[in-house]
Amino acid sequence: MSALSGKTRLGLEILGVAAALAIAGDTLLRATPWGLNAFVCTAGLVAATAWLVRRGGIAASGDAPWLAGTALLLSSTFVARDSGALRAFDALGLAILFSVAGLSLRGATLRGRYAWDYLVAGVTATASACIGVLPLVARDVRWSELPSGGALRYARGASVGALLAFPLLLVFGGLFASADPVFGNLVTNALHVDFTAVASHTAFIVAGTALAAGYFWGSVVRTTPPLPLTAPPDLALGIVPVGTALGLLDVLFLVFVVVQLRYFFGGTELIQRTTDLTYAEYARHGFFELVAASSLVLPILLGGDWALRKEPREHQRMFRYLAGLLLVLLAVVMVSALRRVWLYVEEFGLSEIRLYATAFMAYLAGVFVWFGWTALRGQPRRFAFGALVQGFAVLAGLHVLNPDAFIVRTNLTRPPSHRPFDASYAASLSADAVPDLLAAFPRLDEREKCLAAARLLRRWTRDEDWRTWNLSRARARRRVREQEATLRALPCKKHGS
Repeated sequence: MSALSGKTRLGLEILGVAAALAIAGDTLLRATPWGLNAFVCTAGLVAATAWLVRRGGIAASGDAPWLAGTALLLSSTFVARDSGALRAFDALGLAILFSVAGLSLRGATLRGRYAWDYLVAGVTATASACIGVLPLVARDVRWSELPSGGALRYARGASVGALLAFPLLLVFGGLFASADPVFGNLVTNALHVDFTAVASHTAFIVAGTALAAGYFWGSVVRTTPPLPLTAPPDLALGIVPVGTALGLLDVLFLVFVVVQLRYFFGGTELIQRTTDLTYAEYARHGFFELVAASSLVLPILLGGDWALRKEPREHQRMFRYLAGLLLVLLAVVMVSALRRVWLYVEEFGLSEIRLYATAFMAYLAGVFVWFGWTALRGQPRRFAFGALVQGFAVLAGLHVLNPDAFIVRTNLTRPPSHRPFDASYAASLSADAVPDLLAAFPRLDEREKCLAAARLLRRWTRDEDWRTWNLSRARARRRVREQEATLRALPCKKHGS
């Protein structure tokens, strides 16, 4: 019996770890909304990565420890906050962290790299997760090295046969159970087999194993990156086309800014006279268009800086002047956008989409300042890492702010002259908003109390699966149950609820 090579042993360990993670994910992550289960699965993925790196003798860069710590910290927010939007951003943040972790696991530092490197890292990690299991199984694991003599040979053959037969049994068994009720009852009641459930769990475990094994293959086994991670490919356009395009864009922004200075900052009467819109309607109209326009400026400037990075100094200097002017004009556009949304908030109140759009604009403002300080001063390699850190800083700030609770508090402080407090909307927010809403109950009119009470009782009096345990949801359930008798005693029939 020949000894296993290091690559085969590492490949088998990857497959075993990936299968264990997939089984754990199937057991834990089916319960939603995610809470404790998301943290446990992330911790398992971090621990598995660390174990495989140690087993494989991988020389990861010094960024690996803080990336692992950041992933654990970010996943712990699933246990603390209940906001669905925050959970989505946290999941996106985890995906970004594990994507750039591939650079660190291949020995590359994250600082001082082009934005192109991060883009390639994300694409590479995604491709590895999707198809990496194929070269792992077909090439890196040499199955001929496995023991094949005696009883092991028959056991291995039987195992392969069982694996081949399993999907066939599911397909034909499900068809027979659907075709014949007697057979279906026999299988379901006597054998306690639900073909649909078995197929669902099998598909999840197989897909999870393939994705985890593919990610580990790309990060641990495949040490040579498919594309160079030093600089983006050359694109020599020259200052004339780039400068012309940027100059025309400056002119467009300048015209828009002049219009903004006259109409938007000119007062209510001027807007109503020229647009037939109220001030609040004008503020709402175009805010998200301005957010989209602001976000599109960054890739344009990055592309221009990339196209001119090998041009003479005077050409690069001209680009920086034009880009700097665009950033100044963009600052006015962003101030206009923020002023629009907050005028609308004063009229109609704060909502999730308005709050997160404002946070995104704040992030863009910081990124543009950082771009001017780095790329426009001839230091483009410093930009990408700083922009990445700023994104996680804004996400951390949102968790500290507690958006849903902040929305309730903000709307409660608005004078009810324009529009009263919408208790039904507040009760539709996550568990993060429940303590502030219950504390404000004495200040609400009877109709709003009834609308909020009905939704709170419907959402927060049911028991919770331990897998989805979350501090905010546990607190909301406790607060609602403490006041359940009072909420049910409200004379809501008089108010049509």
